[in-house]
Amino acid sequence: MDMTTISRYLAFLCLLPGASLPQTARSQTPPTDVPEKLKAPAGEQLILEAHATGWQIYVCQAGADQKLGWVFKAPEADLHNASGETIGSHYAGPAWKLTDGSEVTGKVVARQDAPDVDSIPWLLLSATGHNGSGTLTRVTTIQRLHTKSGQHPQNGCDASHSGTESKRPYSADYYFYALAH
Repeated sequence: MDMTTISRYLAFLCLLPGASLPQTARSQTPPTDVPEKLKAPAGEQLILEAHATGWQIYVCQAGADQKLGWVFKAPEADLHNASGETIGSHYAGPAWKLTDGSEVTGKVVARQDAPDVDSIPWLLLSATGHNGSGTLTRVTTIQRLHTKSGQHPQNGCDASHSGTESKRPYSADYYFYALAH
């Protein structure tokens, strides 16, 4: 097939019900409700948006103050594209891995309380490492926004529960940025 035929065929496929372009091929529009301190740096463009659903995992243990309390352990979530298809996962690191084999780890550089007091904070993260090849290998910045739930339990952490885990359901939107070319 020549390139014109291939282009027409791909355009036709995208018109079929339930069909979509890969997440990175669509026009990406950054969210408009981002607090100033959580905005991606100038010169970066949004390359992927994913909705996460899963768990925030806490452990009943002594904190820095040596008092027992619920301490964050790790996230455990699936990442979904705009069509609701699972495209990857989010886990301890923090790390995100896509089904294309690419992975990015990050560290928090800024946080802000979520508008909903029962939800985990919104975050700005900087990429600290990459593995594999694919979409996430270019990522430099990650935002966690629009969080729902996920806060640690308010009680139940005492000496008799030391070492136990509590999984709290949560959802969030993750926005992945890379240097614009």
